[in-house]
Amino acid sequence: MRAVLAPEALEAIVEELRRRDWRVVAPTVRDKAIVYDEIASAAELPVGWKDVQAPGSYKLELRDDEARFGYAVGPQSWKRELLAPSVRLLQIERTHGSFKAAEDAAEAKRTAFFGVRPCEVAAIKIQDRVLIGGSFADGDYLARRKNSFVIAVNCGEPAANCFCASMNTGPKAEDGYDLVLTEILDGAHRFLAEAGTGEGAELLAKLPQQPAADADLSAAQKVTDTAREKMGITLDRSDVRDLLLANLEHPRYDDVAGRCLACTNCTLACPTCFCTTVDDANDLSGAGSERTRKWDSCFTAQYSEMHGGGTRRSLQSRYRQWLIHKLATWNDQFDTQGCVGCGRCITWCPVGIDIREEVSAIRATQEAKP
Repeated sequence: MRAVLAPEALEAIVEELRRRDWRVVAPTVRDKAIVYDEIASAAELPVGWKDVQAPGSYKLELRDDEARFGYAVGPQSWKRELLAPSVRLLQIERTHGSFKAAEDAAEAKRTAFFGVRPCEVAAIKIQDRVLIGGSFADGDYLARRKNSFVIAVNCGEPAANCFCASMNTGPKAEDGYDLVLTEILDGAHRFLAEAGTGEGAELLAKLPQQPAADADLSAAQKVTDTAREKMGITLDRSDVRDLLLANLEHPRYDDVAGRCLACTNCTLACPTCFCTTVDDANDLSGAGSERTRKWDSCFTAQYSEMHGGGTRRSLQSRYRQWLIHKLATWNDQFDTQGCVGCGRCITWCPVGIDIREEVSAIRATQEAKP
């Protein structure tokens, strides 16, 4: 099912979702960045804003139009909604000499993710594979995922750090959504809407719309084709797995270690990283105890610590673990890649380490060999 929506129809989307008592989480401007937060009106979308990104750099600038989705991606991903930064797993209370244990359940309220980029749709599919696709499902993630409704928005304005075209995860979403929009800015501001599920089609049918003509389909295709051309192919993944596994002791890792701060920004901003830790905290009075799962990172020295000490004590080994897992061994574990080309790890690295540049540097030394 396809239709053309006027920009004003976005308000009808929000109103319809809220009428169903769903949370609507969407991009909005806060603290000089585009973040994801609950909204009550389409007026809270980042109307007329764009982001300018470079390695270690991010800023917002005004556009010369009223595009609702004229930006790439911000510091947050939808991982915050599905694999929450902090989840209380267990609470134990002591009452009259006995103990009572209770597990926390994920919030039952339905949540609509409004404005999900194709690379982020791909990231959600990857986390689905990791966290609920195996023999044992993460209960909290599964509950949140079942209660999610995805409205994707195809990309027309990639940032300088975007390389989803290289990873085959964008700029056009092929599946994994309930409804997808393509914003067309060719003089007549409009959206091409396409349903991906029956539930998405049911929502689309309730919106003020016009039939989609061939000219609208062509204009929408041009949006994503232009975005793909702007990015080009900046990370060759055809042989990257074998390349990295054949160069475990490459001197480039020492070079990276000399710049890396182990701040964990890359893993926290990444939409697919899933490292967590579990903390137990006891009440000093002995009246209770809590077990909490929190985000962690393979860049912390403690993450790889086992009986007898840490297994990855150097920055060199921790960066190597992250890079090789993302682009090589993730495929071996989960039969899918671990990177979607969103570029967040590049933008939000304080020293501007670029995953594309590191792979290219390793490849260059191999190609230079006689």
